[in-house]
Amino acid sequence: MDEARARDVLAAAGVLPGSGRDARLLALGENAVFAVGDLVVKVGSDAELLERARRELRIAVWLAEAGVPAVRAAEAEAVLVEGHPVTVWHRLPEPVRPAEPRDLAGLLRLVHALPAPGFELPPRELLGGVERWLRLAGDAVDPADAAFLRERRDGFAAAAAALTPHLPPGPIHGDALTRNVHVGPDGPVLVDLETFSADLREHDLVVMALSRDRYGLPAEAYDSFADTYGWDVREWEGCPVLRGARETASCAWVAQHAQDNPQALAEFKRRVASLRDGDPTVRWYPF
Repeated sequence: MDEARARDVLAAAGVLPGSGRDARLLALGENAVFAVGDLVVKVGSDAELLERARRELRIAVWLAEAGVPAVRAAEAEAVLVEGHPVTVWHRLPEPVRPAEPRDLAGLLRLVHALPAPGFELPPRELLGGVERWLRLAGDAVDPADAAFLRERRDGFAAAAAALTPHLPPGPIHGDALTRNVHVGPDGPVLVDLETFSADLREHDLVVMALSRDRYGLPAEAYDSFADTYGWDVREWEGCPVLRGARETASCAWVAQHAQDNPQALAEFKRRVASLRDGDPTVRWYPF
């Protein structure tokens, strides 16, 4: 889904004043995220994401009731518009500073202390999107690379299922990155709730370990994250398995943009090559 298509869906949804043509695009990935006035609208890339959008709204209500600082829904229901799920959210105030790893750690401590909600959270299907992302890539990526990632997916899925956790399993954010934290006047707030799951808490912690190793997060910033959370997941013997699973998913995620974006294709090739070479030191770049 490109920006033009997302704007057409936004206009057809009729959830913003006027046509919504003046809405500002905040992000474009599996969702196109637009802002206008005091509202934010998310347009999903395809109908397969409808149930996830509905669950995200339920999660927002649950977190509000639990007192966890998180983005709040402006409309209670997700609607399907021309094959795309659409949800509406309250816009957060302008950030007072960039989010830091220790901000994320503090929010994860709150989430990881929660009991299960009154509705079912799915397991963290970290590798569940791989097939969809590779399908969206079409013939833009080498079939041999796609087959390689599918083989890695199957291997890491089996290995992850056999892990013995260090922390008690329960609710997790599922995509615990600093970009999913907004620091406003009242402090850090969690955003992008669509990957909330019930699974190993270590899933949330491996993300920042991978950021340190692959994306250039400074060691002192990672240390502040581990210190604030109270434990360093790299001490856990299962860490390499979850790291490998996330690397596989992150590589396939970029593939979905390869058809229309040469930079995405170049980054996909960089990531696949580093995985084929077994080199954990090759720098990856956020996309």
